Amino acid sequence: MSALLPWLSSALLLLGSLLGLIGAIGVLRLPDSYTRMHAASKAGALGTALILVGTAAASEGAFALAALFAAGVLLATAPLAAHAMARAAHRAGITPVTGPLGDALAEAEGDGEDAPLRT
Repeated sequence: MSALLPWLSSALLLLGSLLGLIGAIGVLRLPDSYTRMHAASKAGALGTALILVGTAAASEGAFALAALFAAGVLLATAPLAAHAMARAAHRAGITPVTGPLGDALAEAEGDGEDAPLRT
């Protein structure tokens, strides 16, 4: 089993780095702040979590437990933070690039039917 751990940790570190690179390319290439935020939060958080799990597989003891805890906290909080920033940007008036489906949040806020959106 100990011969497998270096290979597993190397694979996890490489996969996490690749996902981080894909997220960085997404931040550079995507058209508006909302899609850039999506790329940064999803790919960045998953890439960083994989790097932390790879680090935990390469280490032992309390440091491995701390790395796994940090990965769990990151995976739990990164999507929530991205959602909060996107809502704040939408309320500040930053308009998204919309396709044929339109902007459902702006339509819901304009009708006044969905009062919890304006808390």
